[in-house]
Amino acid sequence: MTGTFISLEGVDGSGKSTQAVMLADALRDRGHDVVHVREPGGTPLGEAVREVVLGPDAMTPWAEAFLFAAARAQLVADVIAPAVEAGTWVVADRFLDSSLAYQGEARGLGIDRVAAVNAPGIGHFMPDLTVILDLPPGAAVDRRAGRGSVDRIEGEGEALQESVAEGYREVARLYPDRVHLVSADGTLDEVHARVMATVVGSL
Repeated sequence: MTGTFISLEGVDGSGKSTQAVMLADALRDRGHDVVHVREPGGTPLGEAVREVVLGPDAMTPWAEAFLFAAARAQLVADVIAPAVEAGTWVVADRFLDSSLAYQGEARGLGIDRVAAVNAPGIGHFMPDLTVILDLPPGAAVDRRAGRGSVDRIEGEGEALQESVAEGYREVARLYPDRVHLVSADGTLDEVHARVMATVVGSL
């Protein structure tokens, strides 16, 4: 028996991290064993990469892409693959589609090229379902305004997030069987209901 792998995606400020926690809790309430992970992070290497890649120091787009890919490869090897193989559900706060949208589309590296860089580290461990929380970047900026400090990528502003949003729409177009756009407008509970409806209706 294999587990089920779900990733949540969206522009910064879309509510993705909160919805990932709510989804993991809801699945546990339904009796599932659930592992909740975040990217970059989830392993000692991944957390160290997080400090670097989201820190203040400038880096080239390819350096950024390779750092995310390295953290992801370690997360798959140490956490995701063992959990899925043991029959556990995995809920990921970001996965490959973040790199496709941020580095592939918004940074201009190319979705196919970024996917190819990540392929050896991921193997066949792709999400069974990816939920992209769709929120206009302007609304996401307003949400982030109340959070205080921002990381290096968030600090690049709305123009980058517009490109990221377009990248996510392209990812949804490329992988319609796996990727679903869900409106992130509304209260936490309203968005959670849409996420749950998508999970129940797709798996």
